[in-house]
Amino acid sequence: MKSKRSKKNAWRFLLALGIIAVLGFVMFRGISIGIYDIGKVQQHLHYGLDLTGGVNVVLQADSDDADGVTAEKMEATIAAITKRVDTMGVTNATVAKQGEDRIRVSIPSIQDQQEALEMIGKTAQLEFVGPDGNVILTGKDVIDSKAVKNAGSTGIEKPVVTLKFNEDGTKLFAEATEKFIGQTIKIKLDDDIISEPVVNVVITQGEAIIEGLRDMNEAGRLAELIRGGALPLKMSPLEVKTIGPTLGQDSLIQSAKAGMIGIIGVFIFMLIFYRGLGMVADIALLVFIMFNFYLMTALNVVLTLPGIAGMILSVGMAVDANVIIFERIKDEARTGRSLGSAIDAGFGRAMTTIMDSNITTLIAGIVLYVLGTGSVQGFAVTLVLGIVISLLTAVVLTKQLIKWFVGAEFIESEQFYGI
Repeated sequence: MKSKRSKKNAWRFLLALGIIAVLGFVMFRGISIGIYDIGKVQQHLHYGLDLTGGVNVVLQADSDDADGVTAEKMEATIAAITKRVDTMGVTNATVAKQGEDRIRVSIPSIQDQQEALEMIGKTAQLEFVGPDGNVILTGKDVIDSKAVKNAGSTGIEKPVVTLKFNEDGTKLFAEATEKFIGQTIKIKLDDDIISEPVVNVVITQGEAIIEGLRDMNEAGRLAELIRGGALPLKMSPLEVKTIGPTLGQDSLIQSAKAGMIGIIGVFIFMLIFYRGLGMVADIALLVFIMFNFYLMTALNVVLTLPGIAGMILSVGMAVDANVIIFERIKDEARTGRSLGSAIDAGFGRAMTTIMDSNITTLIAGIVLYVLGTGSVQGFAVTLVLGIVISLLTAVVLTKQLIKWFVGAEFIESEQFYGI
């Protein structure tokens, strides 16, 4: 006849399993509650370039200035390129410094890769050039540019691009339009002429429009190029790679398979060597995996192939903590302690070793994130998240579940617990 306390532990353990099952169902299938619709975690994950396809460009700085390629100019150039990429409307694009004079631009999940390549490739300074060949103003004098439809004097809506200048740009453009009335002003990006609008009136209000565009697509593209602004440094493409979505999808499938095989192998290992304790550790490991995915979606973490490697490594770290604890429990039980006492002593005495190993790995992950770029940062993010979650699940959750399970007296044989 079970005691009241054992029944209470049994209900606690079963309730915990029920909550874990619900969280797992929501994660894999999604759920709708009234007006609230919680989709599958997979639908909210953000995938990197190597998993979805896209464009990866490495740009080399080539400055003829007396100061050369300085850190300040590189930072300003990164900010300008980021602004230019943002105008394309893509998500999860990354622009990062690589070395002292290179910038890596990665844009995943884009619809038109060729258009993105052309957009990124145009990284020289934006200039407004008069018919006499002199530069009137540059992109730094343009505050904003938009593609709109304007009826004008004819009453027929046509696509145009609006321009808004800063104070210096307003003054310079007013002087130029007065000087070049009836003539064309060339808008140049790099050595390419992207537009040649005719000056019809003197513009003194700091706002102008570019007419003569074929459609809204052309107008939108021109506005995006102008909004990108001028770059402090001239950049030239050093490496351009296009990853097709099929290749990325294959990588995702293969990575998922590899991860599943590894995790299943860990589950089986824990069950064989630690039996009942291993069973509880496997349950805690499932919670660890679910929390990992939930936290990544909440923090909008971009998942990459190295990121998946970081996740799997953190699974190993979580299991490693359980192995250390369970071996300590077995050692304590061999000295004649009761199962409950051995569990408390095992967790307590294993904590120093577990904290040492996890903290050193955590420091390494933080260093990789701070000093690394691109895929290295993706690996570091998932590794750090995994370590933090594993400390909660492999130590706190596993200990509580084991105490409830043992206290429920489902099975009292010590051999069942691998002792």
